[in-house]
Amino acid sequence: MEFKVGQGVSLGTSIMAVEYNGGVVMGADSRTTTGSYIANRVTNKITPIHDRIFCCRSGSAADTQAISDYVKYYLQMHAAELGEMPETKTAATLFQMLCYNNKNNLMAGIICAGWDKFNGGSVYNIPLGGSIVRQPFAIGGSGSTYIYGYCDATYKPGMTKEECETFVKNSLALAMARDGSSGGVIRLVTINEHGVERKMVPGNELPRFYEGI
Repeated sequence: MEFKVGQGVSLGTSIMAVEYNGGVVMGADSRTTTGSYIANRVTNKITPIHDRIFCCRSGSAADTQAISDYVKYYLQMHAAELGEMPETKTAATLFQMLCYNNKNNLMAGIICAGWDKFNGGSVYNIPLGGSIVRQPFAIGGSGSTYIYGYCDATYKPGMTKEECETFVKNSLALAMARDGSSGGVIRLVTINEHGVERKMVPGNELPRFYEGI
């Protein structure tokens, strides 16, 4: 197998976040690829930005890690000046500003989600190009193209925390089954006013669906 010099490490990815009444549920697969080679099968693509604000990263691993570090630094400074925890919208706007101002040099798709006392749980999608939109649920990465129909048919407003976790788990399992650049385990992060809860679903315990004969 030959590799081109300078070939980037890609988060060929399935990422997702959903709002529920009181918080958000975020999820991601764990496969990182370099071309057709799996560079890391247990990557954590859900990155903490602040105590109750996280982001899901897709695109170039190097680009998204650098952007996350910048936003984390700026948000810590902002929180210190405020003397309280920042809003999720502030973090998402910082992501959007960095992605848009450097859109010709970056390959980064971000889903920023979290809980704050002003807005409760909120999900912001910052796709390639640097736009920003708040959505009740957001999906991204190469695996997301396979599950738009399932997500549109399954999502309903007012879901409970448990329903959202099942929704995210099933959606990601379907994406990972079809997308060769997604795989590994499913990582879940649930955020609300009480704190952050992390879960991991190993590969042998993923929800199973029809995969052909």
